[in-house]
Amino acid sequence: MIEVMNIIMKISEVEIVLVKPHNGLIAFASCVIDNSIYLSNIAIHKKLNSDGYRLTYPNKGSYTIFHPINKIASHEIEVEIFNKLKNVMKKANGNVQEIQS
Repeated sequence: MIEVMNIIMKISEVEIVLVKPHNGLIAFASCVIDNSIYLSNIAIHKKLNSDGYRLTYPNKGSYTIFHPINKIASHEIEVEIFNKLKNVMKKANGNVQEIQS
């Protein structure tokens, strides 16, 4: 939870769906903001020229459906999604190792 301009923003119910990697896209995320707004179809991409990941938000043509409007909110969403991604990837890698054994 973070206070943004005297407003507390709670990010919960973060879910990750891994996809077959394609052009850097590795997964989609969803989350709930303030127990009130459900955000989905947030794309997770591997960064092309460095380690790490980046998020892209859904759009329709040249119109963005939603996106964070300040750096603090953007950072907090990234932290929560990337933490969940790390846990999902660790679990997926563990399952692969079990299958190979």
